[in-house]
Amino acid sequence: MFNFITWDVDPILIHFGDGGIRWYGLLWAIGIYICWVISERMYKRENCPAEWSDQLFFWITIGAIVGARLGHCLFYEWHQYGNPWYLFGMEFTYRNPYIEHPLWMLKIWEGGLASHGGTLGIIAAAALLNKYKFSRYPQFGTTWLWILDRLCVGVCVTGFLIRLGNLFNSEIYGGPTDLPWGFIFVRDGQTVPCHPTQIYEMMYCLAAFCITWPMYWKTDARRREGLLLGVFFLIIFGVRFLLEFIKNDQEAFEAGHLLNMGQLLSLPFIVLAIYLIIRAYRRPLSPVVDKRPKSLEKS
Repeated sequence: MFNFITWDVDPILIHFGDGGIRWYGLLWAIGIYICWVISERMYKRENCPAEWSDQLFFWITIGAIVGARLGHCLFYEWHQYGNPWYLFGMEFTYRNPYIEHPLWMLKIWEGGLASHGGTLGIIAAAALLNKYKFSRYPQFGTTWLWILDRLCVGVCVTGFLIRLGNLFNSEIYGGPTDLPWGFIFVRDGQTVPCHPTQIYEMMYCLAAFCITWPMYWKTDARRREGLLLGVFFLIIFGVRFLLEFIKNDQEAFEAGHLLNMGQLLSLPFIVLAIYLIIRAYRRPLSPVVDKRPKSLEKS
């Protein structure tokens, strides 16, 4: 029996010219589409206007991509230079080229997306969408939490596919391991088996889906505002916080720190998750009646 797996998969699915269609980009697109399908099914159950799912698909996609890009550029792109620089009499060792050159953030073809930033982008998009679009239908009593409670179920699948894309890219993996499922990421220059943390993260995304999906369809969770989102955050960012202990640092500035950037960014979401869950059970059930169309009665 092999005690490791040699991973040497080409990250480009279809080659043309100097580039091509990458697995990562394709899986991102498929993940967003599946999230839209799942959200649309929920809206149909509650008899919401048909155009809601299309508006959600458009604005949430923009929020996720813009937020993920900004998150990477602002949270992770800090680099140490030979000489410190000074601002208002204070000495700084690290500099961020994207702060000095903001337009460089538009170079998305160079890569760089952060899940925490994507989450913040989705929250912002949901808040704006509800304020300027969905609030026109007060009979549905929507809030940004109402939107995210339904959206997060599909996001679990999106996250699963994005982490699969990271695996195809041979990136964001863990430290050395002697476990039988260790991966040697040949294309990233590795010669020893490492923890395939992309697969671990795929598993917690799958677990989050398997929990939130039946919660919505089989329980009164959909009538407890913020509950589904809180459970989603607790699973995703709680397990992410723990996995960071075995993952390699993404950037050099994280070396030697008690907590890396991924953990520091996860902590606020874990606190928010606990608050949302407690809040959901302390508040009365939403009075909104389930308006499930007859066409879905047997689904």
